[in-house]
Amino acid sequence: MKRTLRGGIAAAMLAAILPAWSQQPAPPPPAFAAANLSESGVRSLAAACAACHGTQGKAVAGSTVSGLAGRAAQDIQDAMAQFRDGKRPATVMHQIAKGYSDAEVAAIAGYFSKQPR
Repeated sequence: MKRTLRGGIAAAMLAAILPAWSQQPAPPPPAFAAANLSESGVRSLAAACAACHGTQGKAVAGSTVSGLAGRAAQDIQDAMAQFRDGKRPATVMHQIAKGYSDAEVAAIAGYFSKQPR
């Protein structure tokens, strides 16, 4: 009987202590690298657009995808915001736009606005 009582007390104490041990603070959110908004960093970001929008934003002749070269920076930023927010029809741009910060979009838009058509 003593053995059962001691085992029961030990089990009760363990049950009371375990939740405190298992409740640890949440880990900090992941620290992502800051956007590389240097000239070469922006060129690298803009290079990701080449597969669909053409090298340096110049669409291939006959393409159904618009070129970005020479477009007003604000037009590009507005379009990216509309894609990101689901307000503009898209096939993949709504997902792509979500991957860029506002600062990155502004830098990419500035880059393409300075490219000759």
